[in-house]
Amino acid sequence: MAAAQRIVIENCSIATVDANDTEYATGHVVVADNRIESLGAGRAPEGLENVVRRIDATGHLVTPGLVNTHHHFYQWITRGLATDHNLFDWLVALYPTWARIDEPMVRSAAQGSLGMMARGGVTTAMDHHYVFPKNSGDLSGAIIGAARDMGVRFTLARGSMDRSEKDGGLPPDFAVETLEGALAATEETVKEHHDASFDAMTQVAVAPCSPFSISTELLRQGAELARRLGVRMHTHGSETVEEEKFCHELFGMGPTDYFESTGWLGEDVWMAHCVHMNDSDIAAFARTKTGVAHCPSSNARLAAGIARVPDMLAAGVPVGLGVDGTASNESGELHTELRNALLINRLGAHREAALNARQALRLGTYGGAQVLGRAREIGSLEPGKLADFVLWKLDTLAHASIADPVTALVFGAAAPVTASFVNGRQIVEDGRLLTADEDAIARSTREEAQRLARIAAQ
Repeated sequence: MAAAQRIVIENCSIATVDANDTEYATGHVVVADNRIESLGAGRAPEGLENVVRRIDATGHLVTPGLVNTHHHFYQWITRGLATDHNLFDWLVALYPTWARIDEPMVRSAAQGSLGMMARGGVTTAMDHHYVFPKNSGDLSGAIIGAARDMGVRFTLARGSMDRSEKDGGLPPDFAVETLEGALAATEETVKEHHDASFDAMTQVAVAPCSPFSISTELLRQGAELARRLGVRMHTHGSETVEEEKFCHELFGMGPTDYFESTGWLGEDVWMAHCVHMNDSDIAAFARTKTGVAHCPSSNARLAAGIARVPDMLAAGVPVGLGVDGTASNESGELHTELRNALLINRLGAHREAALNARQALRLGTYGGAQVLGRAREIGSLEPGKLADFVLWKLDTLAHASIADPVTALVFGAAAPVTASFVNGRQIVEDGRLLTADEDAIARSTREEAQRLARIAAQ
């Protein structure tokens, strides 16, 4: 076997986000191929062989790469619409447009979504894609291909909808799949694309959309499918008071009890939002180790409310951060969610004790890895873990007067990314993508957004 090639990063602050929250004021990280080989205080050990690159990271904080746990990439080409709506009205306004997407649109939107996140320190992303119009092409393949080309570690949550307006749901009738078609297509996607290996770049989850757009049978059989195939499960849950009312009227119980009755609580499950959770809901999530994707900006944009994140964490619920679709979080960035999660949660019952800077960083890194089922591989800087990490520049005007680097990263302005590595490969340098042409993506997304708007207007 060829000798490992090493990258050495020195003279940096390090926040490992390990179990002890180990930090180094000035330290080093040694990468061997796609793994973290060692890290610690001071300079790297002498005599390392096959060092192909040394980085002087003076003025930088090194953290694990950010992990995004909830997104809808296709929405990149419908940003800035229905800006003064709550969730249900927003969905009704946008579903007729979304139902006309096709493969070129989805590929371009995925590139835009991934590129914006990667530039801001995301090394692992996910996409919950649930809109599959007839004859629209290979949408899952387009999304996975965009992530592969960008060099970002990726989970596709293969979504589905089978409850349309005629069945009491929100999507228009032409925007949904059949129960049988959705299950078959989801199984095919898992078998074709899911990689269960330690250093997998692509994984697939089973992800029916939400209680108000799917049948009970799709939920139940979706859970059975996921567990037969050995993959994770994802959906939306407890996002709004309207959803709570919908579940009580249709199923005679709240969202959490409904999910439990259909097999949708468990350590292989994570749900987006979970804003309206009572004590028994949180206890059920804690007991079953069901994960939560917390999306503070989207929850605020749609006036959904403030999720009880401090209570979830205290109970032992795994919680990560999510961008959510960019039709409800137009910035499309995750590093700004560190700050927004902290600030918005301090508006809740716990006030200034809700979250601190290190808890916010943990949500965006290790918490996200837990939620995606990849905490053994990513989410913290430890020997043997995959080399997914970010160098944040904190010696500029924006941050230089803040003594503590983690406080600077979370409380300060969005920090510049000098370098971002995924699987030991650098994908961002000085805030620019190394694996894609940002200007070409900008042109493509603008053109596809205009094309979709023309089609939807016909």
